[in-house]
Amino acid sequence: QVQLVESGGGLVQPGGSLRLSCTASGFTLSYYVIGWFRQAPGKEREGVSYIDRSRRTYYDDSVKGRFTISRDNANNTVYLQMNSLKPEDTAVYYCARTDLRMTTILSSWGQGTQVTVSS
Repeated sequence: QVQLVESGGGLVQPGGSLRLSCTASGFTLSYYVIGWFRQAPGKEREGVSYIDRSRRTYYDDSVKGRFTISRDNANNTVYLQMNSLKPEDTAVYYCARTDLRMTTILSSWGQGTQVTVSS
């Protein structure tokens, strides 16, 4: 059964950091494009970052320079290191198999992990 489970969210002050994890079961993450998405209250879900089979990465302009995506093949996990967090980063974060335009979702959505940036 193909499943992705997100974890690592929490409450952090502006300027703080969090590391999100996306752990897969039922398939090998490194064979696919894995993306991080987020959905803020009242807004549509948006693509934040992805990593492809060759470890090439993409970042939305809103997080470029602050977020870093990486992959640990041994643990079948993709991480999203988030630094210099801003209140506008507050959202539920999801990971999914996707394409290079982050418009096609190729796995089911998990429960996500809540990130709240607030003082």
